[in-house]
Amino acid sequence: MPLALLDRVRGDVADRVFEVGVLRRAGILGPSRPDRTVRVLKELATGGTTPAAAIRIAAIKYPDSEFIVDPRGALTFAEVDRRTDSLAASFQQMGLGEGDSIAIMCRNHRGFIEAMLAASKAGVAAIFLNTMFSGPQLVEVVSSEGASAVVHDAEFADLIAGLPDHVVTILADGPDAERSLDLMIADPYSDLVAPRSKNTRFIILTSGTTGTPKGARRSSPKGLGPIAGLLDRIPHRSGETMVVAAPLFHSWGFVNAILGLTLGARLVLDGRFDPARTMELVESHRAEVLVAVPVMLQRILEFDRDSRLDVSPGVLEITTLSGSALPGDLATRWMDRFGDNLYSLYGSTEVAFVSIAGPDELRHDPSTAGRPPRGTDVRLLDDHSDEVPPGSTGRIFVRTGMAFEGYTGGADKERIDGFVSSGDVGHFDGEGLLFVDGRDDEMIVSGGENVFPAEVEDAIARMEGVIEVAVIGAEDEKFGQALVAWVVVDGNSAPDEAEVRAHVKENLASFKAPRDVFFIDRLPRNATGKVLKRELNP
Repeated sequence: MPLALLDRVRGDVADRVFEVGVLRRAGILGPSRPDRTVRVLKELATGGTTPAAAIRIAAIKYPDSEFIVDPRGALTFAEVDRRTDSLAASFQQMGLGEGDSIAIMCRNHRGFIEAMLAASKAGVAAIFLNTMFSGPQLVEVVSSEGASAVVHDAEFADLIAGLPDHVVTILADGPDAERSLDLMIADPYSDLVAPRSKNTRFIILTSGTTGTPKGARRSSPKGLGPIAGLLDRIPHRSGETMVVAAPLFHSWGFVNAILGLTLGARLVLDGRFDPARTMELVESHRAEVLVAVPVMLQRILEFDRDSRLDVSPGVLEITTLSGSALPGDLATRWMDRFGDNLYSLYGSTEVAFVSIAGPDELRHDPSTAGRPPRGTDVRLLDDHSDEVPPGSTGRIFVRTGMAFEGYTGGADKERIDGFVSSGDVGHFDGEGLLFVDGRDDEMIVSGGENVFPAEVEDAIARMEGVIEVAVIGAEDEKFGQALVAWVVVDGNSAPDEAEVRAHVKENLASFKAPRDVFFIDRLPRNATGKVLKRELNP
């Protein structure tokens, strides 16, 4: 056998051994009744790792266990499997099938998950719409993505009024409509059989912080390698309870919903995020896991500061974050209050997982993005596509089994030797920890010096009395560009403009000090917590 082929075989065997070991520790693989094992293996063979196969397998393994808990009550895995079979058949009766797509504009509740699972069962692509879209944005995205139907919450009825007549609208959170998920589930078409394709397509929209959101095509991963890599770094366990506060339409919320399905976990959903309500759910359900985005942790800590939250010590074993960078000492403040349970994932809609920072790494340096999980390779490249040495800043390129397939409009991210650009720049330190220095298109050239806003933001965010901060570039007659800081402060111990500038000069190079400092009540953000810098104008 040629040496290269032998090495490849050894690598494949090692990967399978790793995956089995991780899945056993998480409780996904383990002893089971022989008849259930046969049915699970049959489903894996015919359905692969799609969400449709995942709910069928979960209904075999945990039929009577609660899967979804929301304000309407609880549903077991078996109930969700039966309900989504009926809904998938109803989609087919409408004429939807391979090559068609439905858009989902829902908050976090059963309707979102059931619509997504039914689409997977019917072979229909699912498009996840941002709940902060305006009416024109909604119409533009639905039209550009070619959706045949829109599943929506009642609160968005006015927004969908502008859709073309041929787009079918389906109410997600109640039966009081000509067509609703509840009515479609209650009126199944038993003569229709949903396909069992091994590939399910999803279209997740980019955050659109710097322009119109773009649809990113994504299929189900081949095999369980990506999930094993995630579980190797974040100690989830089968049967746990997860309070999912992160929006399900965002890739982070969606990934955790699928992860929970695979784990046989109990997903607690509550529509809109509210800091007090979220922590009440953690306490009342004795949830081991909280899935959030960084700004949610900021809001929880702010509320806790003003009105002490009643959360039992040690209830939360895992707090998982993604969606934006951790500002200042947020990680340290969270762990000091709620325990060393924080796991921060750096990634994007396009490249999926890049790196994960656990409690030890965040204690070492709360600004690190951590280390790549197994199965993810990261390269930092210069402008000539050569790798940069440790400590040097380069463009972040990622190779993983979950990278996207391109934008629906035909564009793509830059790709080099199978590695996809994340759109960010960063560096590795001497210990192999990754640090994200900023967006590669946010670099500000001031007086001939290159400055990335992220490091200035991080320095200001560490000041006492600063809640959050955003730094942008503005035209400057003398230096070409100058830095402008927008700062949200706690009125009890707020620094002034001179103190902010002096602090930056003391901790960074003097040319990185902002020319102007503006104080505002709150930074503009999208639904996933990312700052909308285009709305910040001097």
